Amino acid sequence: MIKVAILGYGTVGSGVFEIIRENKDLIAANAGEEIEVKYVLDLRDFPGDPCENVLVHDYNIILEDPEVEIVIEVMGGLKPAYDFVKAALDAGKSVCTSNKELVAKHGAELIRIAKSHNRNFLFEASVGGGIPIIRPINMHITADKICEITGILNGTTNYILTKMDKEGADFASTLKQAQDLGYAERNPEADIEGFDAVRKIAILASLAKGKTVDFEEIYTEGISNITDIDFKYAKTMNKSIKLLGKCKNEDDGVVASVAPRLLSQEHPLYNVNGVVNGILVRGNMVGDLVFIGSGAGKLPTASAVVSDVVDAVRHLNVSTTVMWDEEKLELEDFSKSKKHFFVRTKADKKDIESIFGNVEYVDAGISGETGFITEKISEEKFSEKADKLGIISRIRIEG
Repeated sequence: MIKVAILGYGTVGSGVFEIIRENKDLIAANAGEEIEVKYVLDLRDFPGDPCENVLVHDYNIILEDPEVEIVIEVMGGLKPAYDFVKAALDAGKSVCTSNKELVAKHGAELIRIAKSHNRNFLFEASVGGGIPIIRPINMHITADKICEITGILNGTTNYILTKMDKEGADFASTLKQAQDLGYAERNPEADIEGFDAVRKIAILASLAKGKTVDFEEIYTEGISNITDIDFKYAKTMNKSIKLLGKCKNEDDGVVASVAPRLLSQEHPLYNVNGVVNGILVRGNMVGDLVFIGSGAGKLPTASAVVSDVVDAVRHLNVSTTVMWDEEKLELEDFSKSKKHFFVRTKADKKDIESIFGNVEYVDAGISGETGFITEKISEEKFSEKADKLGIISRIRIEG
């Protein structure tokens, strides 16, 4: 029997506990060993809860118990999660986590420490919730050069944008509805400003490239400036607006970003709506692979965590191969990357054409302004021209 400990008894932690208990026989059959939760760590008490008999408040009890082979970290954040996880790995325990902040910031280091003890640091649930994406990139798409990863990586923002698209609602009211339904936090900044998505695309990019991609160096733009008017233009163009995390090989190197983009109906992620996540992986041999499913939630995320626990049991004293080095990958300057832009402005067509040259106009019946699509142009050149023209807004168009 393999003994495990769960750090944190919030939404995901309680889900992990529930799945291990409810699917005990199935998990044992898949892992080759029966798995038992020996400890649950939390600062709170849970009188009457099934975890009550294994609840502890002191992490050292877990750390110093040689029977605990696997630590499941579902606390979130960096402190004290980083210190707890590092100590567990140094003590020769494997760690499974859903903590995207921890993985994005310290993933390569923690993988190295795990390898040095013939143990594993696994993090399937850190991106895409219940969608299997980490393991496919790490283990199954290994004969390909990954040219691009593009993903709808945040269910909250996708829910908001879908409601605005389908119902014509404004951003503020849709955000409030998302908060009322529990899809968005009271402070939604991490979701709506792209901070959640940028950590996830950094993790995927690091795995795809085998070196560390610093999320703090990735261009990040959220959805708070998207309006119902933008969706009227999008409908005219037969496009949708999605917040995309993107890592792509371009002419001079790897370009990464998080930003709203206009997608055509032919794009594989066009119909990924609501709180669902979708991830496109493009290999130079296999072509396009698309992963779609529940990107968050108690049981989908917990299921991904438990799948890592099963993997850790199967490889108890063998370090599985994760190609993610601590060496930093230098990203190409986002300002040099080229694309088409959709632009809204109050300027007249004469001024538009004198500054932007050949453009394609978009008439959505909005009085007092003009919408147009630029030719392919770099971010840098676009900004220079936009400053001369004066614009209301712009949205990048996905290729």
